[in-house]
Amino acid sequence: MNIDFLLQAFHHFGVNLGLSRIVKLLANLGNPHQRVPIIHVAGTNGKGSVCAYLSSVLTEAGYRTGRYTSPHLVDWTERICLNEQQIAHDEFCKLILEVQAAISLDDEYPTQFEVITAAAWLYFAQQQVDVAVIEVGLGGRLDATNVISNPLVTVITSISREHWQQLGPTVADIAGEKAGILKPGCPSVVGMLPPDAEKVVRSRAQELQCPLITPQPARQISPKLAEYQSIQDSNLIKYSLPLEGQIQLTNSALALAALEILQQQGWHISQEAIINGMAKTKWPGRMQWINWKNHKLLIDGAHNPAAAQILRDYVDTVNTQNITWVMGMLSTKDHADIFQALLRPNDQLYLVPVPDNNSANPEVLAKLADAICPQLNACQSYSNLSLALEAAFNSTNNLVVLCGSLYLIGHFLGTRS
Repeated sequence: MNIDFLLQAFHHFGVNLGLSRIVKLLANLGNPHQRVPIIHVAGTNGKGSVCAYLSSVLTEAGYRTGRYTSPHLVDWTERICLNEQQIAHDEFCKLILEVQAAISLDDEYPTQFEVITAAAWLYFAQQQVDVAVIEVGLGGRLDATNVISNPLVTVITSISREHWQQLGPTVADIAGEKAGILKPGCPSVVGMLPPDAEKVVRSRAQELQCPLITPQPARQISPKLAEYQSIQDSNLIKYSLPLEGQIQLTNSALALAALEILQQQGWHISQEAIINGMAKTKWPGRMQWINWKNHKLLIDGAHNPAAAQILRDYVDTVNTQNITWVMGMLSTKDHADIFQALLRPNDQLYLVPVPDNNSANPEVLAKLADAICPQLNACQSYSNLSLALEAAFNSTNNLVVLCGSLYLIGHFLGTRS
């Protein structure tokens, strides 16, 4: 049985924010989401790695832990995990068929994301998980994951201007959507936000009487070791940071603050489980070093201006020479702002289409990049990723970075030999 084939029926409904369809669908399935304690994670960037940290530590602590994230890189089954293991292909297909059978002909047809979200809730309920870490798909308030009235804790990692076509034109508008995951009296962990966004989130938290915690980023004490100061008792926890980039000092602190809240609620999470769980965390496709045909390649899904800036900051700390960028982007992204964050004089830029997606035209992107950074050493477009990577490694000894879209990273990981 083929997952793509099963989901194809829902594909053309695209993004259609709103909770009415998912609420009816879950009711038809017996409301499985009401049997699953959850941690709900929203944010523009960082939510995936925060989910990965939380899931790894809770699994290490001995809890039966579900994790639901999106999008996937190579296979649909990456989205639904139990104790850090992807769901089996056949199990995923069985769930989709169960969800499909629960769709009432009288109701509005659900979107693909709603079907997969319902499948995740159903799986976690059937597997009797102790806790599930749930990542918001888009926004928060009207996202299909936002059907729980009493999460254990909510997390808002970061807010910047992305998906503004659906969420609103300003950072304050977007903050209002993300703050939609806050629930009355439920504690929330919030990252450092732009002032306009912070004001909106704090105001909403006050309205709902949510305790709000904004932890300080962890402190780097060696290249792979960080130190976090407890929000409760000022104790220091030293732990390994397997994920790359300065931003992980912030993301790991958000996860640890959320775990502290669980400890206060009576969850048994030892310091040993925290240290081991953090060390075992995996989150592929984000600032990941890969060996490609005996070449060292850095890959990162950076697909919005804030993520692009984080990536540029990271490469500047590990590399003193110019960069060769191999990039593809979706047509809906803020191309100019991403180029401004990444490109510097004497860099090289090789542009490619993003396969099987609504890709921006590489030739149009090349003209835009030339206008933004006219001192590029090279700016060329290629018909496919393999040709661009070959050209990048043949033309220079620069560090080569593949980025611009998680879908492009997924394509690369799925096809590399």
